Amino acid sequence: MLKDNLFDVEQRIQAACDRAGRDRSEVTLIAVSKTKPESDLQEIYDQGIRDFGENKVQELCRKIENMPKDIKWHMIGHLQRNKVKYIVDQVELIHSVDSFRLAEEINIQAKKKEIVVPILVEVNIAQEESKFGVSKEDAIELVKQIAALDGVQIKGLMTIAPYVVDSEENRGYFRKIKDLSVDIENENIDNVCMDIISMGMTGDFEVAIEEGSTMVRVGTGIFGERDYSNS
Repeated sequence: MLKDNLFDVEQRIQAACDRAGRDRSEVTLIAVSKTKPESDLQEIYDQGIRDFGENKVQELCRKIENMPKDIKWHMIGHLQRNKVKYIVDQVELIHSVDSFRLAEEINIQAKKKEIVVPILVEVNIAQEESKFGVSKEDAIELVKQIAALDGVQIKGLMTIAPYVVDSEENRGYFRKIKDLSVDIENENIDNVCMDIISMGMTGDFEVAIEEGSTMVRVGTGIFGERDYSNS
């Protein structure tokens, strides 16, 4: 039962908050629903979850159309510039801004809709070639560039840590992201705040919470293993 999975994840989030001396309200659980049928999403929605994360624009648009309107949708996958126009006014937050050119396109589409789009800057903290994101060394410069665009607002950072069997192996990476967010905050850049740190997934979200994550992206832990045969 998905309900039982969700209950287990919630218990683990609470325990991690307790260990870190944090309030549960400081951490948003994003149910990552990519490749999952809308019936599964509805089941989790009925348990009170309102934040859902999707990786692909086409699937996101379809689910937005068919699901309850009070859902907060998060774009967490790599976003191509030619797809920005389809989602820019549909999502609560774009987590995966990894270049100035992408931010520029979001800005262009935001101006057309007369909105300001909240975004996170994606940092490839472990410098894995298979992952998107700006390097830790280049992150502050990218933040400064994007901050000059008035159709976007930088709300924080996002990272995807390496896949590991022992979540403790990622603690150092999560700590680096937290430290980087503090460094950026201390720069006092206009149009930038570091309220959100989106880090931690099914295998390591507890460690991420202990190191300061404010948003955890949990898919498999809630919905079970994914079937990519139809995606």
